[in-house]
Amino acid sequence: MPEHRHSLVFPFDIRLRKSDHSFPVSFSAFFADPRRGHSPLMRRFASMLEPVSAGKLESMARQSSGLSKRQFGNTMRLFAPLYLSNECVNNCTYCGFSRDNPILRTTLELDQVAAEAAHLHSLGFRNLLLVAGEHPKFVSDGYLQDCLRILSASIPTLGIEVGPMKDSQYAELVSCGAEGLIVYQETYHRETYEKLHTSGPKRKFDWRLDCPERAYAGGFRRIGIGALFGLADWRTEALALATHLEYLYRTCWKAQFSISFPRMRPHAGNHRHELNPDLTLSDRHLVQLICAFRLAFPQVSIVLSTREPAFLRDHLFSLGVTHVSAGSHTEPGGYTGVGSNDLHRTIKGRRVEIDPEERALSGCSTKATPQFEIDDDRPVSTVADQLVNQGFDPVWKDWDREILAPANP
Repeated sequence: MPEHRHSLVFPFDIRLRKSDHSFPVSFSAFFADPRRGHSPLMRRFASMLEPVSAGKLESMARQSSGLSKRQFGNTMRLFAPLYLSNECVNNCTYCGFSRDNPILRTTLELDQVAAEAAHLHSLGFRNLLLVAGEHPKFVSDGYLQDCLRILSASIPTLGIEVGPMKDSQYAELVSCGAEGLIVYQETYHRETYEKLHTSGPKRKFDWRLDCPERAYAGGFRRIGIGALFGLADWRTEALALATHLEYLYRTCWKAQFSISFPRMRPHAGNHRHELNPDLTLSDRHLVQLICAFRLAFPQVSIVLSTREPAFLRDHLFSLGVTHVSAGSHTEPGGYTGVGSNDLHRTIKGRRVEIDPEERALSGCSTKATPQFEIDDDRPVSTVADQLVNQGFDPVWKDWDREILAPANP
């Protein structure tokens, strides 16, 4: 049935008016400028977020699918997250890694990182995303650089999803083998952001907002952005995300960009965030969102993770998705069990050992706590077979550093 028609409202001071196309030195300055308007592309994008009938949505889906095939052919790139550490200094009320959550924590040693990567390599993956909580005490002193060095020989495509850094720090990571960076703003609504991030360096809204530009200055060739849907009004978040993407295409034009629309999961460790049904992004609206981004940004990569259920993922693949994860684990050591020998809790920044008797009496887990629970838990091979059955060509490797190596004289 058609949705109730109403005008799109932007309660968070996002105004639709003609843009003067002037771009300040940073997106945070542009985003905060009260004189900021929107380009014709953004006005068109906003119109695609309006409530639509079932027939109109089907038309958008057909257009999105056809445009995706023209841009990307039948290819679908596969990747896997590799969690290095679930230590974190931030208190984020929606996240399982939040500092004050009494979860089981660990940080993988280098040989354990290699073991996790070797397992993923055996499954076919040549594209890994290294993920870690933001805790300089545990993930510091060259740790990420060492992880990149030991993996770059066998994994040609290495991305990172860690706490924001300076551009000089990003340049060092690029020199060690990283070529992709993922950073989600979580929410583009400043007041909501400040409410949900109660302590820690992640409270710096503008510092995080400008992270993609610093990564670009540091030499990253692939940059991914996104919002965590369910924290604020989904249409407002979508328009802000699109505005950010348009800005990056104009100012960081040598990079390739991806976007993602992760939705809040019911459980992420012991997170305390209560889901608001008025802010929840429904399956129908997720379809509309994917189509709108594909139609507005034909060249952008769209990522779909295992947060979503298998049935829904199978139906979304053809709408505009270009990158999918499979067989994912969101805890350090989740693929092979490594790191379980060093489980502990962290209280007020101090490591606290788990008493053996407490573990025996409570039936304490022998694994680190995941950041969130995945929904599509199918084996990697099953996902790959499903893609083939739908006419896709699963791509495990599409990049090699030798591409940029100087030619022999």
